[in-house]
Amino acid sequence: MCPLRANISIGGYYREGKTLADIGREMESYREAGMAGCKFKVGGLAPEADAERVAAARRAAGPDFVLAVDANRGWSLEDAVRFARLVEPLDIRWFEEPCHWHDDARMMAEVRKATRIPVTAGQSKITSHAVRRLLDAGAVDLVNFDASEGGGVTEWRRAAALCAKAGVKMAHHEEPQIAGHLLAAVPHGTYVECFADPERDPAWQTLWANRPAVKDGTIEISDDPGFGLVLDEALIRRYRV
Repeated sequence: MCPLRANISIGGYYREGKTLADIGREMESYREAGMAGCKFKVGGLAPEADAERVAAARRAAGPDFVLAVDANRGWSLEDAVRFARLVEPLDIRWFEEPCHWHDDARMMAEVRKATRIPVTAGQSKITSHAVRRLLDAGAVDLVNFDASEGGGVTEWRRAAALCAKAGVKMAHHEEPQIAGHLLAAVPHGTYVECFADPERDPAWQTLWANRPAVKDGTIEISDDPGFGLVLDEALIRRYRV
């Protein structure tokens, strides 16, 4: 039997003229697409303004929708903590890369102490040794190490083993065609991330010819050899250089 993984869409991007009502419609579209939740972009505005955007997303999506937030290292420690305290009542699954890059491990550890929201990082790391430094600093509750950025499947599994020993859950930064297998292979794996919006990621919609449908918040993981991918050869020919 093929395993299933919960599937969330990355979204909530800033666009000129985008309203709170637009955010609500975006969340509704993800539910209609079968997504279990959304990883929502923050960190580009003041904490109060972004908290208002997240509240609009929660109202539209409902209480059973997974809602995580990702600041992409956008805030100072003080602003990250202020934002976290504002959105704590909204049942946020995780707060990803809350603080500026230059001292992020120390600052994320401080954010963890100041909020009940789990903290996530790791997509910017390229070795399992860097993941270990996050763990040693007490900076994270989840690690979203990216196999494509960090040396492939073997290095991802090294990072996953370190996280298992530390009681830290594993995620994966994007790349659902790879992430699904990796997350299904470890007991502490979490959500497969994708871009449900075809304008944001047309490859998710078309390049992966045998992509299983997302249904009831989950995606089926192929048990075919390797990653079980079949690419759309016509699309490849169209864009071949």
